[in-house]
Amino acid sequence: MDKDLSFYLLIVQALIFVYFFSVNSTYTLFTFLSLRAIRRYTATITDHHIRTMLGGVLYKPISIIVPAYNEEKTIHTTVRSLLHLEFPEYEIVVVNDGSEDSTLQSLKEKFRLVRINRVVRVKLKHKPIKEIYVSLDHPNLIVVNKDNGGKADALNAGIDVASYPLICSIDADSVLEPEALLRATRLFAEDREVVATGGIVRVLNGCVVQDGKVIEIKAPKKSIECFQAVEYIRGFLSGRTAWSLMKSLLIISGAFGVFRKDIVQAIGGYRDTVGEDMDLVVRLHRHCRENKIPYKIIFVPDPICFTQVPTDLRSLLRQRNRWHRGLVDSLLHSRKMLLNPSYGVVGLCGFFYFTFVEALGPLVEFLGYLIFILLFIFGLLSGTFAFLFFVVAILWGMWINIGSVLIDDVLYKRYSSLRDLLKLCLYGALELLGYRQLITMERMIATFEFWRRDWGKQKRHRIEET
Repeated sequence: MDKDLSFYLLIVQALIFVYFFSVNSTYTLFTFLSLRAIRRYTATITDHHIRTMLGGVLYKPISIIVPAYNEEKTIHTTVRSLLHLEFPEYEIVVVNDGSEDSTLQSLKEKFRLVRINRVVRVKLKHKPIKEIYVSLDHPNLIVVNKDNGGKADALNAGIDVASYPLICSIDADSVLEPEALLRATRLFAEDREVVATGGIVRVLNGCVVQDGKVIEIKAPKKSIECFQAVEYIRGFLSGRTAWSLMKSLLIISGAFGVFRKDIVQAIGGYRDTVGEDMDLVVRLHRHCRENKIPYKIIFVPDPICFTQVPTDLRSLLRQRNRWHRGLVDSLLHSRKMLLNPSYGVVGLCGFFYFTFVEALGPLVEFLGYLIFILLFIFGLLSGTFAFLFFVVAILWGMWINIGSVLIDDVLYKRYSSLRDLLKLCLYGALELLGYRQLITMERMIATFEFWRRDWGKQKRHRIEET
């Protein structure tokens, strides 16, 4: 073989190895950091501590905003779960964003809505509000009917209607644990610098739901749902917790996040982008840094939100494509933060990581797999490199997945059935053998489609209740 070609192949193989080694090392480090942080957190925050908030001393009232577009299959369960929350003072603001199905009509019938005349002070940009309704049975349930403008637009309308100083955004197919708000809002009462908190989001598929409450957590039935359950556990356990610890949390899931209303209004609310959840958090960092406002954006590891995940491959790929487009668009919109010391550790560390690992990572990872296959086909694959690639890219990744599932169970004991736990461990191992590569390819495609604004809304399935 030509010496120059051999040299270049050696360089390529070394770069591929370095990439996978660096990424897996980071995930491993994050897992241990998260384990330490969560153990410290659970040792100091007891049920008694949370219960004292119910006495009405340590809390701030909150408005829960639920954007809804064609959500007739899931909206009733979501609203019922919110009505059962253990919190001293809150309101639920459901924003019907011009639904074309019977979302609004079914809400009127199920919760006995009546139209009211209410003056809304418009501070944020959104489509016109047509009517506002309140429930006769639940005075803290408000339903806003407006022209269709998208999720960000609906959230902005909900913020304008909201009465309380804290706002919580939650998806219309999600179910909160009864104490979730108490745990997510505790820090706002204890620390004035806190401007946003996010909780854990878990897969609802497969769980047993009764009267709007999750009464038993079980592993999903379908393989595609189990893969996602493992992803959620790994992402929230070893990702969000570690970034919060490093004061560089750039993502609070749109399925469940709590924010100070005044600071969200100060930055103009949600921006019209397919990644409105991450974009809002990044812009909060920018605003506070540029205006020298002391602030904290924190991930809280115990409030749980259960959300439906896609049950078919097409919907899953559309969702991941949209997520990645939103990530790239958010980073480009705030690109001046990249490696800018004016933004502290967020710009130097968090923004750097999300740019070169999360945004560009799928392209590098896909090329790594492709080059590996091509080298094998043309007989140019080094035996040493093949072994190292398998160990670093596959076996190490499997260990991270299985370790995350087991650590999560040790910390929280969420699954009562050993069979469910072992099932998720199995899918944690299998994820690296096809599923991960498929998702990587879709995210790589999305990197070149970040300019698209279509949502690719996933199919909703009625939440089965016992």
